[in-house]
Formats: sequence, structure tokens, C-alpha cells
Amino acid sequence: MNPNLAQFIGPNQTTALAEMGEESRVEIVAGLLETIENMPESYGQDGKGDQAIAYLHYFNFSMDWYITERDSDPDGAGQIQAFGLADLGYGPELGYISIAELIRHNVELDFYFDPKTLAEIKA
Repeated sequence: MNPNLAQFIGPNQTTALAEMGEESRVEIVAGLLETIENMPESYGQDGKGDQAIAYLHYFNFSMDWYITERDSDPDGAGQIQAFGLADLGYGPELGYISIAELIRHNVELDFYFDPKTLAEIKA
């Protein structure tokens, strides 16, 4: 597994990817890596409000997390947190999101999510 991608998906999804056909797996991994590598780092969309773009979507039951900015990783500790919109069923809220915590709780990364603005997500 690519180390950049491994910081964003948990072991269950890693296993699911490994069980896919090679063509599907390569397409999904390539798309996710491109998205992750090109998404803004912390404060990269500061001031854009609802026009900020969510690049990744995590989900579990009726809860959703939309990632707009990834951690810049200045200390080399890996992807610890990100910034985005969380909706745990009580309305959306912006803030820092622990990717590591999402993975620990088996929250899944949406392999088929297309980036969209926060305004589109809230609509």
C-alpha cells in the first residue's frame, strides 16, 4: 500500500482494495492518490467559506466528514488531522478532524466521491 494513501484508509478498506480486481484497484488508488497529493494543506482554503472544496468524504452510518484541507505534516509525524465539515446528525460543523481517529473507529473513505463545494454539500 502506498504510504500516502495508508494514512487515509483503515485496515478494512485496505483489505477490500486488495480483494478487488487489479484494474479496479489501480483506478481507485490512482484517483485517491491524485486527489490527496493535490488537495490544499492547512489554511489553503482559508476565507473561502462555503466555496471551499471538499476533496475527501468519510462516512459511517448517518455520519459524514468532508475533508477540505490535509495536514501539512511539518513534524514528519504523518497525517494526524485535517480540516473540514463534520455532520454527525445534528447539523454540519467546521473544524479539525482527526483522520487517525476516524480510521480507528472504522469510518470508511468514500472511494467514489467527487470533490464539491461545501455549499453543494449543505444544499
